Amino acid sequence: MDYFLSEEQQMIKELAARIADEKIKPVAAELDEREEFPWELMRILGEADLFAVWVPEEYGGLGGGVFEQVLVVEELSRACSGVAVSYAASALGSFPIIMFGTEEQKQRYLPDIASGKRLAAFALTEANAGSDVSGIATTATLDGDEYVLNGTKQWITNGGEADIYTVIAVTDKAKGPRGYSAFIVEKGTPGLSFGKKEKKLGIRASATREVIFDNCRIPKENLLGREGQGFVITMKTFDKTRPGVGAQAVGIAQGALDEAVNYARQRVQFGQPISSFQGIQFMLADMATQVEAARALVYSVARWIDSGAKDVSHAAAMAKLFASDVAMKVTVDAVQILGGYGYMREYPVEKMMRDAKITQIYEGTNQIQRNIIALDLIKKAARKNK
Repeated sequence: MDYFLSEEQQMIKELAARIADEKIKPVAAELDEREEFPWELMRILGEADLFAVWVPEEYGGLGGGVFEQVLVVEELSRACSGVAVSYAASALGSFPIIMFGTEEQKQRYLPDIASGKRLAAFALTEANAGSDVSGIATTATLDGDEYVLNGTKQWITNGGEADIYTVIAVTDKAKGPRGYSAFIVEKGTPGLSFGKKEKKLGIRASATREVIFDNCRIPKENLLGREGQGFVITMKTFDKTRPGVGAQAVGIAQGALDEAVNYARQRVQFGQPISSFQGIQFMLADMATQVEAARALVYSVARWIDSGAKDVSHAAAMAKLFASDVAMKVTVDAVQILGGYGYMREYPVEKMMRDAKITQIYEGTNQIQRNIIALDLIKKAARKNK
């Protein structure tokens, strides 16, 4: 479908697609097998100015928004979701700075992020704080002109690789989530260390580690926004980034569909290509329809967010929920179409199926997304019927 991209948006999409096809696809299987962080590809994306797409122009960016980031993530994910999430996690870590940072913080951090010189990460999840954010135990205590951070964050994408971390910590335990605050912590700060690189089912090229704070001292100027704004910053950030997870899912699903169509045209059984069998045709038709529906929703939500709309949490949740469920279904169907070959590592759909699963889990499980959507419906109905 024609989504009426501007000339600049079309150029961004085509550039990302070319890098995906020429640079990422040839090494995707090897990066996955070796579980190797794609630093060379991050450099290429930086040189192509793709880290700049969501950063305002005054800080070295291209002045785009969620939609431009979505276009890039989708194309990269079509080739390798592990590479794509390493790229997208830098947006997750930098959106809080863009939205809530002081002018000094923006000038200090955003130009290096936009150039790809420094990666960012977002440190929220802990062992006892996943879907239930109220379980956060990492603390930040003001001591003179410094905050002292103590605690451990878990499963942090780009952990150990990123140079800039947006960290959510407790500054006033008595206030619950209203006592959370957000901080910027730089790699190399004394007291900041990292756990082992986790071995994962999918997105293996990306780095997932614990981020550990042991009397980690940072200047009080590294506070993002005000004390007590951490929960709001987290939710506002997810409103911006959940469509990116949806785009990741769309890209994975599109890649799997492409592989399934090509295989069905070439695979001969009973004297004819299996693409001539109605059973296969119906599967492909359903897969294509689901992918296009997911893309249309993700694009629409991303554009709506960029328009400045305020009440977007339910829509961001819908984009993430629907697209990730589609990715899981389409990749499973792609494996089925390829049959025994689909189950083998030498064919990419096996990896795509593994990669798809995480899109239903991170940045809020799909069960949490359904909670968000349903609660929004209930609140709006209550207001309407007052």
